[in-house]
Amino acid sequence: MAKKIEHPSVIQSAGNKPKIIEEYVGRVNSSTSALSIARMKSPSGWLEPGQRPEFDEYTVVLKGALRVKTEAETVDVEAGQAIIVQAGEWVQYSTPGDLGAEYVAVCLPAFSPQTVHRDAD
Repeated sequence: MAKKIEHPSVIQSAGNKPKIIEEYVGRVNSSTSALSIARMKSPSGWLEPGQRPEFDEYTVVLKGALRVKTEAETVDVEAGQAIIVQAGEWVQYSTPGDLGAEYVAVCLPAFSPQTVHRDAD
C-alpha cells in the first residue's frame, strides 16, 4: 500500500552551526529502516564532525556547494552534481562557500545516530 508523507520531521543536526535537516523517509518520520531521504540546508561556514558511518550515503546538491573530505581527498560538489560515499569510509561534510548548501541525502540503510560513528570532540 502506498504511504503518503505529509511533511518531514526536523532532526537536530551536529556541527558548529545550526543546519536544517528535514527527514521525509527514515527511522524518525516514516519508521523506515531500509533507507532514509532527507533535505539539508546548511549555512555558510558549517562544519560537522568527521564520521565513519555504517551506511552508504548518496548526496545530490541542489543549491550552493558541499565540501566532502575523505581520508584520500577533498571534493567540492556543486549544485547539479552528486557524490557517493561508501559505508565504512571516513568522511567530513562542510559548506565553506558564501552560499552554504541545500542538498538531498539518501542513506542506505537509514541514518541512525548509533551507526554514524562521529569523531569524538
